[in-house]
This record gives sequence, C-alpha cells and structure tokens, in this order.
Amino acid sequence: MGTSIKFNKPLLPLSPLPTQTTPSPISCLSCKPISFFRPSSSAVYHRGNVAVSVAFNPQGNFDMSLFDEDDQSKAAPPMPPADGRIEVVIDNNVISRLDLSPFQAATGMKSPLSVKPKQFLDRTIGFTINYAKEDPRDPRELSEFPDIRLWFVRLDATYPWLPVLLDWRAGELARYAAMLVPHQMNMKMGVVFNPEALELFVMKKVFIVYSWLKHHNIPKPKLKTNDMARMLGFGIGDELYDLIENHPLDLS
Repeated sequence: MGTSIKFNKPLLPLSPLPTQTTPSPISCLSCKPISFFRPSSSAVYHRGNVAVSVAFNPQGNFDMSLFDEDDQSKAAPPMPPADGRIEVVIDNNVISRLDLSPFQAATGMKSPLSVKPKQFLDRTIGFTINYAKEDPRDPRELSEFPDIRLWFVRLDATYPWLPVLLDWRAGELARYAAMLVPHQMNMKMGVVFNPEALELFVMKKVFIVYSWLKHHNIPKPKLKTNDMARMLGFGIGDELYDLIENHPLDLS
C-alpha cells in the first residue's frame, strides 16, 4: 500500500503575491522574449520589445502569438499527437505515491544517465493524466492540483532535459511548463504564465538542454534549444551559448 500525500496549500503559487491587488492585464497576460548579450565583462539580460503570450487549454493544445492581436482569445485548431509518440499514462495512485515507474516503463528510461536523445527526438513523448477528482464539481484544471504538480516536479528533477523530448506541437511542452511554473487561469486563454517565472524556467532549461544535446553529439544543439525556447515565447542570443561553452556543465 502506498502512502497518500496530503496538501494544505498549493505546492507552487497560483495567484499574485499578497502585496498585489488588481494585477495589470498587460503584465499578467504577456511575457517578453529575451536575448543574451555581454557588453563588457558582465552579462545581463535584455528584454525585447515584442510581447509574446502563451495560452494553454485543458486538452493540452496551445496557441502562441508573437504579436499583439485584436482578439487574443482565438486559438489555433487542436493538433493531434505526433505519429508514434511514446504515451505515458498516470493516475491517482501513481501520482499519490510519486511513482515514476510508469514513465520509466513507457520510455525505457531506467537511468537518466543512460538515456540517448536520438531515439526520442523523432518519436517525442506525451502524457495521459487519468485523474479522478474527489469532488466532480471541482472546477480546477489539472495544472492547479498540487499533487499532480508535485509528481511533475519529481519527474523534472530526475530528467531535467525532458522538455526537449516532448510532443511540442500537441501542446505537451506548454502543459509540462504549466505543471512547474506559477500561473493564473484566464477564461479566454486558459493558463497564463507568470512572465518572470516562465523566463527563469526557460533559461534553466536552455542551460541544461543545450549541454545535454551537445554532450550526446546531437547535430545543431543550439537550433534545437532555440526552437524549444521559442515554443514558450523566448529568443536566446548566441552570446549565451558562448558563455555555456566557456563554462560547460558536468553531465557525468
């Protein structure tokens, strides 16, 4: 018998800080891309001027607009899962025990250090979450349940480069980010990320994913990493990769 996990409050904040009253729609509903440059000996972030919004709906599909539009509620048609993708199925029992074995069984990733990205980059990975709510009338989406989010926190801690292997076009990257990044619910746009939290999440993944792909001799690791960041609305400058090259991560 597994031990159930009880939560008295959300694992990650899902609402503005207490000091905030009515949040500005502009600050909450958009996040700006960043580029990285080094003007002298110090490295700084430079935010671009193009507002980027990332929307997510419960079906796992998302709409990303690079420019402000008159009607931001219009979403792109849902995209089906990629052909041949690996499907990971989890349920309440798995989630309550923080059990990663269904993921490991579906993907064959028994040891994170032994994973070869080439065999997963083409197939991609997706999740089916069969979660039975205690109260069927509970209006919360899956990304608002602390126990589900904690399962994904553990998954991400074990396989920190996983976002690059997900089925991006079917919305798996957006849903994965929603499990790990503070956000708010919007009636029209679905999940709307806290822009600064999303920026930190993306930057951390850039460091990890680029180093991991390069470590495994994947062609054009910078391009693949940039594509991942762009899916969440961010552009990464070449200067950041130069810094990573000068101070590489130890992945052994």
